[in-house]
Amino acid sequence: MNSLSGSKNTNLRVPTPSNPSSLPPRYEIRQLQPEHLEWVMAIVIHSNVFYSPVWTVLYPDYLTDKLHEAMRNGKYLFEHQIKSGLSFGVFDTEYTFKRAESAPTGGKLYWDESEPEVKSSQGVQAESKRLLEQMDFPLVSVAMSYDGINALDLKKMEPMLQVLPHFGLIYHILDVLDQRAPETWKATGDGQVLMRNATSTRRDYEGQGIMAALARWLMREAAGKGYRGIQIESINNAVAHVWGKAEPPFEGTVISEFDTATWADEEGKHAFEPAKQVCKKIWVDLKATEK
Repeated sequence: MNSLSGSKNTNLRVPTPSNPSSLPPRYEIRQLQPEHLEWVMAIVIHSNVFYSPVWTVLYPDYLTDKLHEAMRNGKYLFEHQIKSGLSFGVFDTEYTFKRAESAPTGGKLYWDESEPEVKSSQGVQAESKRLLEQMDFPLVSVAMSYDGINALDLKKMEPMLQVLPHFGLIYHILDVLDQRAPETWKATGDGQVLMRNATSTRRDYEGQGIMAALARWLMREAAGKGYRGIQIESINNAVAHVWGKAEPPFEGTVISEFDTATWADEEGKHAFEPAKQVCKKIWVDLKATEK
């Protein structure tokens, strides 16, 4: 499977045929549905628990427990975005099931909290691989979003924020550092501002440029639906690069940012130590050429 750099937008396996993607023919972009909830959560949570440049440093122990805890407590966040109709996934149409019993339902997740964590000389990588092998479904990458007029309910977010306490702090800091006047960007109605939340690609499909291709397709898709802008918070350099350097005719701008290695609260406490990652809030202007 080759990288997608330099690929043209010719793949018509997309929700809107007038907006083809640059993905190879084997991949299809679909609007995510409620039946995909468990798969979506598995991809995002597995990626974050085992490979995030922030979470793996802040929460290095009991990763499998953390993964199952996030699966139990994170449903509201993912359900909200799927119900919006604005979340999309990349499906591998040539996917080969690992287990025969997965085929009748189109795929299955086999995670079981009662199974003991793998202990070996390979450490967390062995456990990550074990859990990845139990993700037997054709969904390989996701881009989660919701309409800005339909904001997340912070009360319902509390269970997830307890699993990853620093998650809420990152968003709070980026908001405090955001110097824009709310009326210059916030949605006042449907179809104005797209809020991007989670971007993850399954570990066995990384390195192919799938995330970037899906992101650029989504920018065009949102523009086609009439959205004037997309906001995304990023704690990953690759994600920040794609959205911060949006391809013309769109324009990406870093609105606020901070380095977890140096940020300190009013008491001088370095809350993110020893994580070293620049977190960014990015705005993509989808109407830049109209100015």
